[in-house]
Amino acid sequence: MDKQKEVMALCLFCAVICSPVFTEVKIKVPRSLNALRTSCVVIPCSFTPLEENFDSSSLKGIWYHPKTKIKEVVYDEDESRVDDKFKGRTKLLGHLGQTNCTLEMMAIAEHDAGQYCFTTYQLEKETNCVQFHILYDTNKPLMSIFNEAVEDQPYTLTCSIRHTCPSNAPQLTWNRDKAKEVHKPCVQGDCEVVSILTIIPKEEDDRSDIICTANFQGGLKSSASHKLYVKRKQNHNNIIIPVVVAVVTAGVFGVFCFIMVKKYKRRITELQSQEGSMWNRLSRLSRR
Repeated sequence: MDKQKEVMALCLFCAVICSPVFTEVKIKVPRSLNALRTSCVVIPCSFTPLEENFDSSSLKGIWYHPKTKIKEVVYDEDESRVDDKFKGRTKLLGHLGQTNCTLEMMAIAEHDAGQYCFTTYQLEKETNCVQFHILYDTNKPLMSIFNEAVEDQPYTLTCSIRHTCPSNAPQLTWNRDKAKEVHKPCVQGDCEVVSILTIIPKEEDDRSDIICTANFQGGLKSSASHKLYVKRKQNHNNIIIPVVVAVVTAGVFGVFCFIMVKKYKRRITELQSQEGSMWNRLSRLSRR
């Protein structure tokens, strides 16, 4: 196996020496990427010729892994040159004729940690490499709430997760109704998927859990939850009825007081009349 790798390395060296040198090319790749175990990762890659009128249609490129003294070929048009542990796991998403050297690597494993570099047989020098950091666990989804949960009114939540595998992006599921999913454009290998859920909360939903789960390629999962507190819908009857009851009660009480006052006044008048008559009688008796 070592001899085979030595022969491959010698062939690559001879190809570089014997091939005509067109120009130097400036290659652009991210400095580092997080790669989730069992998932995939896309390495954005582009290059800019430093010479005008450069014909890139005839370029032949390779990705390699400088893990040992002998470079492990990660991708080559000729798959027979690819190292066994990368065969069937890598493909070029870009087109070299369009100065796009983007690479996809599937089924990320622990031994994939390290540097990955792109070059062509026509380059004068090697250029930038990207550093892989292997993640063994997924991040939790991020949940966002935009309004207060009110009974019988639309309530919206979003759940988002970042990833590096646009061809097999994680699926976001809820323990409620189906939601709308949006895949945002990847930026330097960093991608994001967002799920938007809209529900109509009911009284029985109060203090229940809303759960969002991210399902990754390879069977890895992670979840986030939100406790739902439902505000009761404002009912005008709850205001009108007590007011009416209070007004009616006050009216009845007022009428009752009026009657009682009138009754007491009449009684006082009667007593005063009786006292006057008695006083007159006493006066007549005293005169006799």
